[in-house]
Amino acid sequence: MSQVEDRLAAMGLSVPDVVAPLAAYTPAVRYADTVQTSGQLPMVDGSLAATGKVGAQVSPQEAADLARICALNAIAAVKSLVPDLDTVRVVKVVGFVASDPSFTGQPAVVNGASELLGAAFGEDGVHARSAVGVAVLPLDAPVEVEITVVVRG
Repeated sequence: MSQVEDRLAAMGLSVPDVVAPLAAYTPAVRYADTVQTSGQLPMVDGSLAATGKVGAQVSPQEAADLARICALNAIAAVKSLVPDLDTVRVVKVVGFVASDPSFTGQPAVVNGASELLGAAFGEDGVHARSAVGVAVLPLDAPVEVEITVVVRG
């Protein structure tokens, strides 16, 4: 097991199976030393963990927890192409938050993903990021996260 997976295990987490695509795409693509994941929803055991808009049906804290699930699913997508997660450096995170029109706390929501990646990858988890509010996401998901990583060696 990698140090990344050991850190996740210390948090009571493990890398899940890769979430099956919902449409005509692949969970991640590797080109040379870069892996780009598709947007990952907060899927747990094949089901969406929650639905609705953040700031209305979903609280900001619940949404941050959902972003954490998205990040864990993104790690799974990366691991499907890069079995040794200790060779991975996270460089960019993009988080989309399905927001009530009055909600402006998208950065705090996407912190759920950023903090998980930082805890799992340590210094290699420090990344650039965008947090974007949107009107709706697939399946009425509250959050979607995609990551870009570079593979060393």
